[in-house]
Amino acid sequence: MNLPNKITISRILLIPIFLLVMLVPFSWGDMRFLGADMPITHFVGALIFIFASTTDWVDGYYARKYNMVTNLGKFLDPLADKLLVSAALIVLVQLGMAASWIVILIISREFAVTGLRAILAGEGEIVAANMLGKIKTWAQIVAISALLLHNTIFEMIGLPFDLIALWVAMVFTIWSGWDYFNKNKHVFINSK
Repeated sequence: MNLPNKITISRILLIPIFLLVMLVPFSWGDMRFLGADMPITHFVGALIFIFASTTDWVDGYYARKYNMVTNLGKFLDPLADKLLVSAALIVLVQLGMAASWIVILIISREFAVTGLRAILAGEGEIVAANMLGKIKTWAQIVAISALLLHNTIFEMIGLPFDLIALWVAMVFTIWSGWDYFNKNKHVFINSK
């Protein structure tokens, strides 16, 4: 197994650690962070999520730079992204920090596009992530990070950046999903 795939697997392995930190009632207390009260577990969880998210860029960089792109990596990388984002969004719903209907839309799009990719792969077509999909992923990461950090940076000036970022992520998620299906509608038109 090459280095990019190991990095991708590390992203998947960080998910249970993130869940443990965020959901098990540790008594680490609260902390003051840039004027906002937040459980320290949310801060630690945010750091784990942000670190895990950056591994997506790192594994892709190494895979492309050193020509280590593999079929396993093409499968694992988007799976790791979807698992990490879905886990974080579900945690945010459980903690009352994100609207469940937005999270359902985002996760539904992820399942739909994964299904579309599976159909295309069955026909010998590989759908690489396009720029809109990459923007969607980073919009989701920014929104989740802001929510996990309780909007500490922008709360001081009264700007609900975390909620705005979640709405932006939702818009890009729906837009990129529509784009994937529109560009690959031939699968449904030609199906018997």
